[in-house]
Amino acid sequence: MKKTLQTPIQIGPYQLPNRIFMAPLTRMRAPQNIPTDLMVTYYGQRASAGLIISEASPISMQGVGYPATPGIYNDEQVVGWKKITEVVHAKKGHIFLQLWHVGRISHPDFHAGALPVAPSAIAPKGDAVTPTGMQPFVTPRALETNEIQGIVEDYRQAAKNALDAGFDGVEIHSANGYLLDEFLRDGTNKRTDSYGGSFENRARILLEVTEAVVALWGAERVGIRLSPSGTFNDMTDSDPETFFVYLLGQLNRFALAYLHVVDALDGDIRHGANVINLESLRKAYDGTLIVCGGYDQARAEEVIAQGKADIVAFGQLYIANPDLVERFNLNAPLNVPDVATFYGGTEKGYTDYPVLLD
Repeated sequence: MKKTLQTPIQIGPYQLPNRIFMAPLTRMRAPQNIPTDLMVTYYGQRASAGLIISEASPISMQGVGYPATPGIYNDEQVVGWKKITEVVHAKKGHIFLQLWHVGRISHPDFHAGALPVAPSAIAPKGDAVTPTGMQPFVTPRALETNEIQGIVEDYRQAAKNALDAGFDGVEIHSANGYLLDEFLRDGTNKRTDSYGGSFENRARILLEVTEAVVALWGAERVGIRLSPSGTFNDMTDSDPETFFVYLLGQLNRFALAYLHVVDALDGDIRHGANVINLESLRKAYDGTLIVCGGYDQARAEEVIAQGKADIVAFGQLYIANPDLVERFNLNAPLNVPDVATFYGGTEKGYTDYPVLLD
């Protein structure tokens, strides 16, 4: 039978009604890093997605790198997120929390003057988004070997908090130039200890985090996000295809809920990305594969029909179209995203997009 975006799919214990997933979308509308009632409305509006993957949620204060991002490291945050999971479940939806540590993509203003941490003391090009505006990135502090198990424990505790908050699962954010991705790539990882150098060593922290989170949740409720071709946040690697094919082979042993791959975007290509063919990743990975990266309905239907991926996650289209599933089903016109209101602000450009049945 030909599969389409509207074909149901089993993810772990969950029978999901469609393959139109909501991608994780940082919106910076959580003052004091605590989820708000406005966020309850926002996620509730989008509960018809096959699965909502929440905006990235810092696992610790050290993991914060953007203003007003909702964390998962204290009790108030758990309470705030629980209101969100409850409304999504009341509308028969499902939602995973994305676990996030930004690594070097931060600034001392978030950490009482302390340096951000990273695998190696290499500053990214560009500017940090701080509470007082854009500021140049600083050179991060390289983590000591004996600190890394503390990072793994932060992921484990955050995963426990997500369980307490009522999520259906978690996604480990190992993409887009943040901490775990920084360990994976040899452009940002120059370590000479057991977490740097060889493929095995560079993959070590992600596999340790995965083991810790799977021990709590069960592999069938844990996903991982990767961006093998990505250059965002000044990321490079000398041989990404060989490395990521190796990494996917290592991840196969977990039988995860899914692997979520960010395709090369136009910006990556302009910045000289080593673009990895999706077919290579599909061949290397045994489980359910989600792709994302600027897909429209036609391209998404094509990639599923061809078997190159099982699911497509949509970002900007979900910002502007809370009822994206229904619009795709009816081939209805789509609202146009208002880029100026993507980050920060109030309900404008957040919860006020019209739906078809209004």
